[in-house]
Amino acid sequence: MAAPLIFARALRYDWDATPCLDLPAFELAAGEQVFLHGPSGSGKSTLLNLLAGVLVPQGGELRVLDADFRKLRGAVRDRFRADHIGLIFQQFNLIPYLPVRDNVLLPCRFSRRRATRAGRPEEAAAQLLAQLDLDPALWARPAAALSVGQQQRVAAARALIGRPELVIADEPTSALDAARQAAFLDLLRRECAASGAALLFVSHDPRLAAHFDRALAMHALNRIRPDQGRQAA
Repeated sequence: MAAPLIFARALRYDWDATPCLDLPAFELAAGEQVFLHGPSGSGKSTLLNLLAGVLVPQGGELRVLDADFRKLRGAVRDRFRADHIGLIFQQFNLIPYLPVRDNVLLPCRFSRRRATRAGRPEEAAAQLLAQLDLDPALWARPAAALSVGQQQRVAAARALIGRPELVIADEPTSALDAARQAAFLDLLRRECAASGAALLFVSHDPRLAAHFDRALAMHALNRIRPDQGRQAA
């Protein structure tokens, strides 16, 4: 049986001595598409930052693609993230003055592995943008000139280029209406399936869960409750 892409046990993290995350167990299989939901303050963002290697666990075990994040130096975790993880942020985090195509190509600039896996990065970027229904007339425009929905698709293409093994999406549809949410989810899930990437999609809206292989609630994973964190603070 193949090892899980993400393996976490007894995972713990505190903010300034305030308990934030106490996670007995969490796993994500290669190619799996999982929906994670919970209200603000439930530990979603902390968990994502741990899984992406931005934060280091203060207790327990965390392995991503069998890399032990507690034992990796900061620069090594940064390189690992660039090589293996595609991130879609809630606010997209595009570079506003860069053209659309250049924003999509950024992971290939930072990671030789992603560039190699993309084959021909310029062609891969064009293919992704076309598959995500972004008009070629927009590709040379600065990202700041695009609508929210268009920026969202650019962020998805940037996360997917170079076929990372894991895509993490943090509330990327929060600014969209229901119809646009459904369309974007279908596009993202389809592209992850085509590239073989596992997808961890995080939202506060449990109605989106039906689109995914499996749904998890933070309150069922995290032993720390939001009111406990506030009391400790």
